[in-house]
Amino acid sequence: MKYGRLIIGIVAVITALWIILGEQISGASADAVVNAPVVTVRAPVAGHLQIAPRQLGSRVSRGEVLASIQDPLVDRVRLDDLLMEVRLEAAAEAQIAALLSETQSVREGLAERTQTSRASRLEELREHLSHAEARLTILETGGATPENDDQQLLNAVAQDADRLPGEPRLDALVLDHARERVDVLRIALRAAEENVFLRDGADAGQRLLEQDKEIALLTSRLAEHQERSAAVRERADRERIRVNGLTGGDLQAPVDGLLWEVLEADGVTVQRGDPLLRLVDCQATLVTVSVTERVYNGLTVGQAATFRLGGTSEVHDATISRLAGSGAATVYRNLAVAPSQRHLERYDVALIVPALRQAGPEGCMIGRTGRAFFDTRPLDGLRNWFR
Repeated sequence: MKYGRLIIGIVAVITALWIILGEQISGASADAVVNAPVVTVRAPVAGHLQIAPRQLGSRVSRGEVLASIQDPLVDRVRLDDLLMEVRLEAAAEAQIAALLSETQSVREGLAERTQTSRASRLEELREHLSHAEARLTILETGGATPENDDQQLLNAVAQDADRLPGEPRLDALVLDHARERVDVLRIALRAAEENVFLRDGADAGQRLLEQDKEIALLTSRLAEHQERSAAVRERADRERIRVNGLTGGDLQAPVDGLLWEVLEADGVTVQRGDPLLRLVDCQATLVTVSVTERVYNGLTVGQAATFRLGGTSEVHDATISRLAGSGAATVYRNLAVAPSQRHLERYDVALIVPALRQAGPEGCMIGRTGRAFFDTRPLDGLRNWFR
């Protein structure tokens, strides 16, 4: 019994020493700080700055309006010139379109009148030809009518409007003239049926051709002015975008995070490129730790690790993302929390902790401290049991 107690005591002491030494000599960081990149919002244009009152450290969402800049002195001369050109081109286009519509209406009316005139002319020619053929038949057959109708017919034919001045009234000539009259009317009728008028109808056809040429010319001019109007409108739109950009507008948050620092006061005049605000990007949260040289030399990028916030027992999985070594002051230029002098004297390591990034701005614990562990420790099983 005496030896049993001694053995149990020795085992307990060895176990305690193993736990103590295992916990102390396992790879762990001296300190660890929750950190995140800082995004600087700069003035896109020069102008008057207006910043809404907001507490430092307040949450901001991507796209949220943080401030506004207005420049009342932006140069709009070029834009005004282009807008005037747009109006002038639109007026010229409207004028040509109205002239084209009027010309088309005139052409349609002329075509209708020409068609009516053609129908009437055809009817007239057929009527003249019918009577001329009848007279020629009478003359060629030598037919007689009561009360000296032959002489009256000859006199009537001889008095035709187409008879030459001073032409003698001879029966042979009257017959020849009647045949000529029939042939001429037949020729005129055939031409008219093919839409060719040998006399007054030629002027109407020529006017239709001239109207068609005028319509084609106006259509071409209208298309040209439409292209010019489209080109000027495009230039005016580009200039309007440029002027609007120079005029200023609302400044929106580029990230989801926290308002970290205000660099300019409300109501001041700023220049293009001046830094105005600094935001912490909570979706890019990381943990910066410092370790001894012995631990540092055993680490690799991508290696698994664990992180525990100070004052809590919850342990988060982590991954080594950067090994910056000693004196790594330059890597903190764009981070929210700067390293201490003691931190820079050790070896810098950066960890990615997915649980912290997934928490978003609501759980953005910038500046909180804790410890990171890189090796398995004797009490990890017990810790996992109570997690």
